[in-house]
Amino acid sequence: MRRRRKDRAMTAIAITATRTSTRTLLTAAAAAAPIWTIVSLAQTLTREGYDITRHPLSQLSTGSLGWIQITNFLVVGALLIAGSFGLRRALDGKPGGTWAPRLILVNGLGMLAAGVFVMDPGDGFPVGTPAGAPATMSWHSILHMASGSVSFIALAAAGFVLGRYFSRTGARGAAIASRLAGVAVIAGDGWAMSGGRMGSLTLAIGVTLAMIWVSLVAGHLRKSR
Repeated sequence: MRRRRKDRAMTAIAITATRTSTRTLLTAAAAAAPIWTIVSLAQTLTREGYDITRHPLSQLSTGSLGWIQITNFLVVGALLIAGSFGLRRALDGKPGGTWAPRLILVNGLGMLAAGVFVMDPGDGFPVGTPAGAPATMSWHSILHMASGSVSFIALAAAGFVLGRYFSRTGARGAAIASRLAGVAVIAGDGWAMSGGRMGSLTLAIGVTLAMIWVSLVAGHLRKSR
């Protein structure tokens, strides 16, 4: 009898530990977008010479205060990586439960790499940099662009996979929002890559909206547990 009680107690502790751990991981995913948005927005309003209609958010990683955005990339990337494991647990056995966490993991790894490999200064930022794009790209700027592309693709794909999950659960509004998040990333990135007017702004809006949606989904899953 005592052994059975002990086994039940150990089982209860294990379940509690798992739930706590999962909630913590989901909290990390939920915190990623607010941190990214607040830190990035604060810099766009305060960094001298920065113009979000001409300069991508990655350009904030350059200059004497570039460490702020670099840290932003690293912290948010780490939160997304941790959050992907929470999503894997929360969505285990459900539609999209395999690929949504994997894609968020890749998204986080891409953010982490984008923080390690810094973009080149350009188009007048930081102050004193010649106008226009740099004549050549450094190796770390090339790796930054590659990391960003992988991260954006994974984020967009995660939106469509989450759309499938919500469709299967009957949450039509959430399914539409998930797919729109994926479209926002693709549209923003496509417009920026094509050299469209204010492309850096549309890219920032598209990526940030998709990140916010992922954070909202993580928060919803956390609350449901």
